[in-house]
Amino acid sequence: QVQLVESGGGLVRPGGSLRLSCAASGDIVNIRAMDWYRQAPGKQRELVAGTISGASTNYADSVKGRFTISRDNRNKGVYLQMNGLKPEDTAVYYCHAQSGLRRDFWGQGTQVTVSS
Repeated sequence: QVQLVESGGGLVRPGGSLRLSCAASGDIVNIRAMDWYRQAPGKQRELVAGTISGASTNYADSVKGRFTISRDNRNKGVYLQMNGLKPEDTAVYYCHAQSGLRRDFWGQGTQVTVSS
């Protein structure tokens, strides 16, 4: 089992920045992928940014150049630096981890609201 706890969400004005953190505990040695997803009201959950074994990263087109994902090299955490925030970035952001056996684990989510 892997436990994930997000923090760092909040209210920010358009153009502002936030840094999300996700602390991982439990069977973290076998984590293969760590990602950030988000879900806006009335929309499906979508992948925002991801890393696989800390070696490669991928981003949704909508956040490329604005968001940066980073990961602790001992799988103790994953982070999302969000710059140039837009109102359309408003959503609940979820931390996700996948083990080498392809088991999925989710955090409880943290709200990000971008509004003037």
